[in-house]
Amino acid sequence: MSNTDAMALLAGMALSAASWTGKSDGICSFPGLCESMFHYPHACSFAPAPNYIWTQDLRRTYLVAWLVMKNKGTVYSQNRKLYMIPTMRSLTAEEYVQAFKSFLDHSTEHQCMEQFINKEMPQILASLGNGKSTINVLGVGSGTGEQDLKMIRIMQAQHPGVLINNEVIEPNPQHAASYKALINKSPDLQNVSFIWHQITSTEYEQQVKEKNAPKKFDFIHMIQMLYRVDDITNTIKFFHSCLDQNGKLLIIILSGSSGWASIWKKYRHCLPLTDSGHYITSDDIKDILEGMGVEYQVYDFPSGWDITKCFIEGDMTGGHMMDFLTGTKNFMGTAPLDLKKRLQEALCQPECSHKKDGSIIFSNDLSMIVVKS
Repeated sequence: MSNTDAMALLAGMALSAASWTGKSDGICSFPGLCESMFHYPHACSFAPAPNYIWTQDLRRTYLVAWLVMKNKGTVYSQNRKLYMIPTMRSLTAEEYVQAFKSFLDHSTEHQCMEQFINKEMPQILASLGNGKSTINVLGVGSGTGEQDLKMIRIMQAQHPGVLINNEVIEPNPQHAASYKALINKSPDLQNVSFIWHQITSTEYEQQVKEKNAPKKFDFIHMIQMLYRVDDITNTIKFFHSCLDQNGKLLIIILSGSSGWASIWKKYRHCLPLTDSGHYITSDDIKDILEGMGVEYQVYDFPSGWDITKCFIEGDMTGGHMMDFLTGTKNFMGTAPLDLKKRLQEALCQPECSHKKDGSIIFSNDLSMIVVKS
């Protein structure tokens, strides 16, 4: 048993032997911070409990020590009552999938990408391969694969009879499973092979450098994934170096004129520190590409995200949306009231969103950047 657990157990024993007085009104008198009062021994489950008035400071001290040592939240005291705010934390991989789904279900992001793919990609992909019998493709952070397969089908149309070797880098097991399930439902993927790398882009780069035998690709795409990369500049440089002669790199990223850009630049103080992502837009990527001295072309397409439910107290979908926006688990239930208020006010600013038919539509405009080898 660790020293921390031993001290927590000691605190728990002291509390279980203690007596207290209180009333079972279940009302929290520290409004706006989603506080709940907890007491031992039920503290292990951290379910809301009545407001107890402690009669001895020693018992209060033990309870605070137990809660803090178990890292369950921040403890506050007011009028001899104890309150606890659950700790704000980042989303796990599984929680991110759920939050991301709430975003996709209420945004036109995939429709925006589909518009770009149908309108611009045939011409972009027509010159790939230079007449080779095989086209090598690499998807970096491919997610659930919908956009990958749309582009592969365009390659099939542009290069009939050519073999397509498609390699996928996707660390999230749930996304990879969804991608594979989509392939199983797609009988039209003739002459297409798949190789899976369930690792991060950084781990892939390390593996390639360790083997000292980089594989060259005719087409590499990085769709909405650079926010989670530690070294963005070197990541772009590495995958650009993996392009074969006349190859192309596609980067899809949020536009510098999107609502996200305004939130990240002007209202960053409204975002919690639990968001582990990088606040980057197409403006940052263009600066990197300019520094590399490579040729590129930018295609901008509008996209919207209906965030109306983010303003409905207690709405589950709105809560998941706020989790996705902030990168925080249960943001609406763990964030201080003033932080929630500032963020909701920022989301309504004209540079971030507009109203349409009674709904609040957040600007989710995308930039598609095509880089030549």
